[in-house]
Amino acid sequence: MTQKYIEKILTARVYDVATQTPLERARRLTARLGNEVLLKREDLQSVFSFKLRGAYNKLYQLSRAGKIKGAIAASAGNHAQGLALAASRLGINATIVMPETTPRIKVESVKSYGAKTVLFGDTYDEAYEHANMLAKKDKLSFIHPYDDPDVIAGQGTIGMEILHQYPDHIDAIFVPVGGGGLIAGVAAYVKYLRPEIKIIGVEPEDAACMAAAFEKNRRVVLSQVGIFADGVAVKQVGRETFRVAKKCVDEIITVSTDEICAGIKDIFDDTRSITEPAGALAVAGIKKYVEQNKLTGKTLIAINSGANMNFDRLRHVSERAELGEHREGLLAVTIPEKPGSFRRFCKTIGKRGITEFNYRYSDNKDAHVFAGIQLQEGEQEMLGLVEKIQQAGYPVISMTDNEVAKMHVRYMVGGRAAGLEDEVLYRFEFPERPGALLNFLTHIGNRWNISLFHYRNHGAAYGRVLVGLQVPGEDRKILREFLNELGYRWWEETDNPVYNMFL
Repeated sequence: MTQKYIEKILTARVYDVATQTPLERARRLTARLGNEVLLKREDLQSVFSFKLRGAYNKLYQLSRAGKIKGAIAASAGNHAQGLALAASRLGINATIVMPETTPRIKVESVKSYGAKTVLFGDTYDEAYEHANMLAKKDKLSFIHPYDDPDVIAGQGTIGMEILHQYPDHIDAIFVPVGGGGLIAGVAAYVKYLRPEIKIIGVEPEDAACMAAAFEKNRRVVLSQVGIFADGVAVKQVGRETFRVAKKCVDEIITVSTDEICAGIKDIFDDTRSITEPAGALAVAGIKKYVEQNKLTGKTLIAINSGANMNFDRLRHVSERAELGEHREGLLAVTIPEKPGSFRRFCKTIGKRGITEFNYRYSDNKDAHVFAGIQLQEGEQEMLGLVEKIQQAGYPVISMTDNEVAKMHVRYMVGGRAAGLEDEVLYRFEFPERPGALLNFLTHIGNRWNISLFHYRNHGAAYGRVLVGLQVPGEDRKILREFLNELGYRWWEETDNPVYNMFL
């Protein structure tokens, strides 16, 4: 099996469109982590992603009849742009089916290469099914984004380049994982020539389909996936990619959204380039792996897989990066509502940098403070600060890992409404497209009164909404059934402490 892929990778036709990207030393990360860290800069490809390698190699291998008929694919981003460029170079007609939630900049980019775009559905899965239908109907060659030997071989040329560029000792190569095409290709090549090098896959915690497959020893379908790292938001790994990965990949680790944001900032600090969330997975994985295993003096390589980032997402990334780096902590503290108490609380915190301070009168006995605190020594400093505040007699809760606090409440601290009955709190994600918010409100607001609402656009394919509804106890079961039928992802947050304190 591995021999077959070595031959396919060595003969892969990618350099008609792809360049051999640099392998750069990350000077700041190297110094900070105490390990030699190198970045494989696939974000510097002409389409800002590695995806054109596999797409071009697959198109080049098509029969003459297949090239004449044309090709079709489903993609929300990088595969679409890679395939569109590859098809234009080979003179092949290409159709790309994209979800209706795809940002306009990506749709226009695909069109600029001469490909036809078809917008269908809210998710990649819906676009994928429609693309398959069109492929059969119009007899087009379907180009899978990852689960195809020729695509895998094209991506595997990255592994070949790494070994050529760095012939010295390498301890591990960290690879972002979505459907598995990149890690399968890189692992097949590297393990054949340098089996001592560890191949470690990195996935988001909320889209870890390869980790789930490794755990069950079979492919599984995730019930839902997070969409922050949209380039790897895949519910199930490919059949062929999983087969190769099981033989060649040493380990899969997962990282949080905050850790990904910190990785984007780390790459920027070293290169002055901005990767997309999926593109920073490998760096986030290196940092977590080093911390967990107390590594020093190792040589670690991260594949920066892409840089197709919407500009308006940078606000969200910058807000979460400090949390991911453990340089900021969020606290909810209850202080006495009397003169001088606010000043005494500030003295308890000491001479620390404050990133934000929200103070709200609660009643004539207590007030609640929502504070962002700059940290120099990470989690241990945060634990020490919480203990110090408790010893001073203040009830305190760390909100650093509370998604509702980070996503919504820090922007809407405003106190609780008096006399509000039967309120429950829910968090939602819904497809972000024109009219989507109105459609959401139309469905959710027909039956129960909306008593609280917070929405922020983060430049992503999905909007995040926090909603308070007045629902009598006897209607709670009916509400949950209604929400399940609505089709949006949802979480109940009624028992979340940050809600009870501030909203």
